Amino acid sequence: MAGGSLRKKAKRSAPMASRSVPFRHRRFCLAASFTILVVLLCVVVLLSVSSETLFRLPQSPRIYTIEVVNEYPHDPKAFTQGLLYGGNDTLFESTGLHGQSSVRKVALKTGKVETIQRMNNTYFGEGLTLLGERLYQVTWLTQTGFIYERNSLSKIERFTHQMTDGWGLATDGRVMFGSDGTSTLYQIDPQTMKVTKTQTVKHEGIEVPNLNELEFVNGEVWANIWQTDCIARISPIDGTILGWILLPNLREGLWLSGKRDIDVLNGIAWDGDEHRLFVTGKLWPKLYEIKVHPAGEKFHGDIKQLCIRMPFRP
Repeated sequence: MAGGSLRKKAKRSAPMASRSVPFRHRRFCLAASFTILVVLLCVVVLLSVSSETLFRLPQSPRIYTIEVVNEYPHDPKAFTQGLLYGGNDTLFESTGLHGQSSVRKVALKTGKVETIQRMNNTYFGEGLTLLGERLYQVTWLTQTGFIYERNSLSKIERFTHQMTDGWGLATDGRVMFGSDGTSTLYQIDPQTMKVTKTQTVKHEGIEVPNLNELEFVNGEVWANIWQTDCIARISPIDGTILGWILLPNLREGLWLSGKRDIDVLNGIAWDGDEHRLFVTGKLWPKLYEIKVHPAGEKFHGDIKQLCIRMPFRP
């Protein structure tokens, strides 16, 4: 009996063992399906997010060279400190030097000064920008600026700003951007002239001092770098250098033609409607319309040597 009962129990237990196999199999299948589902969801998420967002790897600034499209006359006595395009082939220009500073309206194609507002001898004119019907100008070694009516250039009022000095001004139509000769890029509320934000401009982690004349071009702030033939293309979001435009051929061409009294490259004007870019320099007899092209493999220089100088000390 004992032996028989044992055999019966053994026979009964066999089906239970066989039923446990598909149960484990079902658990395995469920786990595998869940894993596959998770993987598919991750793939969808990865595909929906751009690689730029996922991998914000630092990129070296692009290098650009220029092509001269047109040359125009420019007052060789104008110590250009600010330049902007005012529409209808008209430029507005701020000039410096004590006793020679001015704000002027200039005909693009002839270089003729159509209207001029001369400044008090105590002021050294600097950066200039246009917002609405008003021109805003800052002055060197002061925190004083002036506002002019764009057509007559009559002085409307005087203002005080919070930058340590006045070098460059530009605007995107809402806020102003300012420079003071350091590596700091300022954002300024045009209603109060108070600084709302500052950024330190850097090239691959290295501060870039001597930010000079400014222009806002297609969402970027472009800056002449004092004592160089370089224009820095700056992100207004974080102050990163996005690219460098190299223009040594302009100054070298003037020098070779016998124009030995010229000073540094300074002055950027952008015609947003016609997508025209103009540049000139202090005491330059010419103003150039240029196009910018990627240098590609043609460039083999060192940007740090070409475009980054020791900070200005007044």
